[in-house]
Amino acid sequence: MDFSQINEQLPIERFQHPVATENQIDLRILRLDKTHGEISGNKWFKLKYNLLEARNRGINKLLTFGGAYSNHIYAVAAAAKLFGFQSVGIIRGEEHIPLNPTLQFATDAGMHLHYVDRESYRNKTVEHFINQLRAEFGEFYLIPEGGTNRLAIQGAAEIPSLIPEPFDYYCLAVGTGGTIAGLISGMKGQGNIIGFSSLKGSFLQDEVANLLQSFGHESLHNWSIQNEYHFGGYAKTKPNLIEFIKAMEEQFELELEPIYMGKMLYGILDMIEKGQFEKGSKILAVHTGGLQGRAGFGL
Repeated sequence: MDFSQINEQLPIERFQHPVATENQIDLRILRLDKTHGEISGNKWFKLKYNLLEARNRGINKLLTFGGAYSNHIYAVAAAAKLFGFQSVGIIRGEEHIPLNPTLQFATDAGMHLHYVDRESYRNKTVEHFINQLRAEFGEFYLIPEGGTNRLAIQGAAEIPSLIPEPFDYYCLAVGTGGTIAGLISGMKGQGNIIGFSSLKGSFLQDEVANLLQSFGHESLHNWSIQNEYHFGGYAKTKPNLIEFIKAMEEQFELELEPIYMGKMLYGILDMIEKGQFEKGSKILAVHTGGLQGRAGFGL
């Protein structure tokens, strides 16, 4: 497959926010969001080996799962169009017309949207339900919700190769846990890796631990999940988060979205202000993209 349209030579930019400079913190951002206009950030790294696997198996249809505002649905639709696959998105919930910007883009990219109720959606990993989908849509290559599987972790494990110098801390937003599991794997015990959960609750600690164990990396313990900056849960926001995101764009020309990246950067700066990083620390924040999610919040 020709991946020449994807940029993997990505910049690391110094982020000179007053909170960081006043506390003597060297804060920089790895701009994974610049991989591609539509298949951006961590989504590209999670998809690339799955796309190759589908092509190697001779399967020309991708099927995956997501909610109505899913970055993953958006990225799979874009990747399918770019690389010549058909695509099916199994969407949690009922159809609403007009479509929101995420689902409208997916439809325009050629993805067939199939809506299922929330009870049926919970069966997304159950063999009987998958067989029903095969009976309806024919042969397909299955990519799980959020894109997290062995090949996604393999792709995310390549992110450290983009980082030319060591940092004390590596920070990124966490949803399904695949990207942080790949980063932990690829870092091979170096540095301290902090995942900022965008979901309410503390279950992601166990989810990531299980992923690492599944792929033979249970001996790596240089990571943690920060659960204090979810702003109410997945896709939930509060006015101060929206104002923070707007300020980052106005003051630093840095675009963020409120589902993942806005929460993470807010959390990093809050932790710096509270003295939770040693003075002189070098922190690398990973911009995982997902900027399409801004449209649903009027940004």
